[in-house]
Amino acid sequence: MLPSHTPSPAPDATVMRTGRRGAMVGLPCSVLLVAMGAVGIYGAVVIATGNQKAESTPAGFAGLVFMLALGVVGVLLFIANWANRKTRILFDHTGLWIDSGKLRNVIPWQTLAGVGLYWSKYGRQRVYSLELFPTGPIDRDDPVLWPQVRDEEPLHPNLPRLRYRVPLPAGCRQQVVAAVQLYVPHIWLGESERAEGHIGRPDVKGHKERTRGRRQ
Repeated sequence: MLPSHTPSPAPDATVMRTGRRGAMVGLPCSVLLVAMGAVGIYGAVVIATGNQKAESTPAGFAGLVFMLALGVVGVLLFIANWANRKTRILFDHTGLWIDSGKLRNVIPWQTLAGVGLYWSKYGRQRVYSLELFPTGPIDRDDPVLWPQVRDEEPLHPNLPRLRYRVPLPAGCRQQVVAAVQLYVPHIWLGESERAEGHIGRPDVKGHKERTRGRRQ
């Protein structure tokens, strides 16, 4: 539960339950992978006890190892999706809020030089992210916002390399664009296609090194 002194979004804020949307897709997939891993475990037990009906082959062993690996991936995905199921992003007159259900912080509009939408192809689908470019330094290790920080070439030379990248479910695109244009139309940079895999990953290694010994 959030502490009572934690700042809150406005009551009329635009709310997008990104964690719930991700869980609706990710949890069934992770359960399927876990089930495949369970089949792999069963097969390994059968072989270990010598109860298999046919002779074991290298291809059979490789298949079992692959299924076990899928099971491990499924468990990790399940944990991640379950942990993030309450995550929300909210828009109000103050800025963009990230709320994990346990922690919350805001990226104020007044601290931004520009906001744009990136998208890239993922098979036949599109992957979207909201890019928020600050006017000055940011805390790249903020307990809530650090996973959104990216260090990349900006859209324009006058924008900073360090920015916030907020991944978005495809179904949220129009709602997000409308919210940004409602509150800060003067810094809207439009949409831009990027290379496949543009979402990338946060700097987990650097974050751990910079925060070693610091309480989060």
